[in-house]
Amino acid sequence: MSPSYPYQLYEMAHAALAPARAVSDATHFVFRNPWNPLSSTTLGKNISAGAELFERMTRRYGKPTFGLREIEVDGVVHPVLEDVVWSKPFCNLLRFVRPGFPDGASQPKLLIVAPMSGHYATLLRGTVEAFLPYFDVHITDWTDARMVPLAAGPFDLDDYIDYLREMLAFLGPGVHTIGVCQPSVPLLAAAALMEASDDANAPASMTLMGGPVDTRRSPTEVNKLAEKRGVEWFRRNCLHAVPFPYPGFGREVYPGFLQLSGFMAMNLNRHVTAHLDMFNHLVSGDEDPVEKHREFYDEYLAVMDLAAEYYMQTVETVFVRHALPKGEMTHRGQRVDLAAIRNAGLLSVEGEKDDISGVGQTCAANELCVNIPESRKHYYLAEGVGHYGVFNGSRFRKEIAPRIRKFIAGIEAAAKPHKPSKANGAGRPARAHS
Repeated sequence: MSPSYPYQLYEMAHAALAPARAVSDATHFVFRNPWNPLSSTTLGKNISAGAELFERMTRRYGKPTFGLREIEVDGVVHPVLEDVVWSKPFCNLLRFVRPGFPDGASQPKLLIVAPMSGHYATLLRGTVEAFLPYFDVHITDWTDARMVPLAAGPFDLDDYIDYLREMLAFLGPGVHTIGVCQPSVPLLAAAALMEASDDANAPASMTLMGGPVDTRRSPTEVNKLAEKRGVEWFRRNCLHAVPFPYPGFGREVYPGFLQLSGFMAMNLNRHVTAHLDMFNHLVSGDEDPVEKHREFYDEYLAVMDLAAEYYMQTVETVFVRHALPKGEMTHRGQRVDLAAIRNAGLLSVEGEKDDISGVGQTCAANELCVNIPESRKHYYLAEGVGHYGVFNGSRFRKEIAPRIRKFIAGIEAAAKPHKPSKANGAGRPARAHS
């Protein structure tokens, strides 16, 4: 087992900064108080801005909430509730329940498979929101590995695939799926295994978004690093034991703080500039960009630990051996044959400026799934869109989400030819605002 010393040092450093954070928070409060005459001076504004930045840069960000309380459709507001409908130690399956929503019971089920790559499923809040008026939406809410007791056992890529199969079986036949980034590979594997065994619960469609199906194509810096370093380097340098007093004490993980360091290092200049801009906006009193900065970094800086077994198997299978596109990937001894997928529809979505999964890596699935008819196989390249923009933001809402809805509507229409396809996408409504 890897030693927990680096993890313990990180925890000690965080604890040691607690008094400084408290003083900084109090200073921010004092110099923001309108009753303090210094709050309106340049000195006071600079002190307040510096104190807030220090506190935000040294705090630990907890798991965010989805916060989707309601949706507005055709001028009518409908409540939204979160319900855990399936649960295992490493994942909860969340359903976004819409009590009394018109035609809600007849809308297709949609399973959004969130990435298990450091950030929480709440990173896909905008993705969920875009589909709520049109589908019965479910999402995988992966658990922080440091919160899973060692007695719950290990969790690897094979377990991930098993979880997906079990969730699809729970939801029943005809479920449409969306795999965002990392889940593209296990989702394809689960579908192939299910179709190979004639499982009626195999997904009706798969939408793969910015996923590393074949990282040999347009390799990014992330891909190059994995190939250059090799599996053993990651094992020696990235794995640590969870320290006491977390519930997962003793579990070997890839810690969230190490992942965050890697995320930040990839675009360090951009993050430094963003924080300098925030400081200047705080001093000038420009609240709109400040609030956007807070919202983004509250999500971006909230990270989770990954189980070591899952992390290492994923690095080796996907990024080092390229096992899936080579036809060499196995699941518990059974070869994953993408030619077995015959019935599911497939849509691959890529961003032209994606620096995580390069152009061509996701659409490789369209070539590998040779037995899916061309009429049910589609591809879309979003020009000028980066990795995050593939599944969130204005371009996603205006261009990508409607294409996904239209794609699923086509699959639904083909399955039920006696029901005409609706022009605006799957299910109702014609207009939706959230």
